[in-house]
Amino acid sequence: MKSPRRAAVSILRAWGKGHAYAENLIERHASRNELSSADRALLNAIVLGVLRHRRLLDHWIGELRKGKLDHETRDILRVGLCQLLILDLPDHAAVFETVELGKSPVRGLINAVLRRAQANRKKLLDLSELPPAVALSHPDWLFKRWKKQFGIEETEALMAFNNQPAPTIARTNPLAGKSAGLPTGPGLPPGYFEIEGPIPTDLLKDGAIYITDPATRHCVELLDPKPGEAVLDACAAPGGKAFLIAAAQGSGEWLTATDSNEKRLPRLRQNLERLRILPAELACHDWTREAPEKWHEAFDAILLDVPCSNTGVLRRRVDARWRLSPQQIDDLVVIQRAILDAALPCLKPGGRLVYSTCSIEPEENSLQIERFLAEHPELELAGTREALPPRDGTDGAFAAMIRRR
Repeated sequence: MKSPRRAAVSILRAWGKGHAYAENLIERHASRNELSSADRALLNAIVLGVLRHRRLLDHWIGELRKGKLDHETRDILRVGLCQLLILDLPDHAAVFETVELGKSPVRGLINAVLRRAQANRKKLLDLSELPPAVALSHPDWLFKRWKKQFGIEETEALMAFNNQPAPTIARTNPLAGKSAGLPTGPGLPPGYFEIEGPIPTDLLKDGAIYITDPATRHCVELLDPKPGEAVLDACAAPGGKAFLIAAAQGSGEWLTATDSNEKRLPRLRQNLERLRILPAELACHDWTREAPEKWHEAFDAILLDVPCSNTGVLRRRVDARWRLSPQQIDDLVVIQRAILDAALPCLKPGGRLVYSTCSIEPEENSLQIERFLAEHPELELAGTREALPPRDGTDGAFAAMIRRR
């Protein structure tokens, strides 16, 4: 069995090479090494802590050790400093077990850096003189972009929010008929509650609950699907929004759920079956291309939860901030517009379409909708919703409802 600290270094090395998303790597290593629940929790805390605070950890390494470091030694030091200065774990375990992770020639260096960190803890933890993007570990371009949009105070609050572990929130499933004994969450919308401690896997497997942030509900509430209405969830995987649509309609029988990636369909099907949802149709379709003729003017309501930059969910997708670039946002705007153009002919006259993202970028949200409406006089904006972290204490989200006159 591999120690969680050694597994953390292996995960960070694989992540640094661009092999996979952090959460997938954590799950793979935890299962492969048969980690106990306590060791799995430690692994999760270390890896996500390093990725959240990566830039600050590298700043500290530069303060404590001048000169070049190979990639593995740097990752080991990140793991050690994260334990000492971020997670505040006991010094002895954090230092001794982290030193053991290094190859013989570098163990002395690792020990010296971590001992120096112990001795200079108070000075290192004083972040008042550091640039905000370093202290709060975000890329400079993203900090500058948000500062222009929100102002310095809101941007610093947003970056701090992104560095906090996200709560685990569940939504009860009214279709399962087992929600009577489940708790209701204070301060949360009806049907939602926070899970503290281990996730109740029996409820999850039985489809009695679904793990989701309350911000996901805004687009479906705006869509307001009614029983008997033909509804399309165009970008449906992994199924969270499809679940909310079926819950609102009381059944999945009027729902068509599609996704552009055929590899995601088995998981989508599995999730929907577990949640007692049997959609009218489950299909693979790339919505940047023209829709099949059979779907033209076929739907009373369409949900487009489009691919986006994920800037509203960076506290959950902790590695996304390091993978994202301004060019990717520009590219996504083009894809989003193509999806809008392809889905519009599938709307019945008088029907409604909700465009949704988990982004907080105007280019992907309000400006995208403004441009689309400017070119379609037959459409009207019927309402918008926006959730902003940390103002709303949830993930960020945007939704706009468009009606066809």
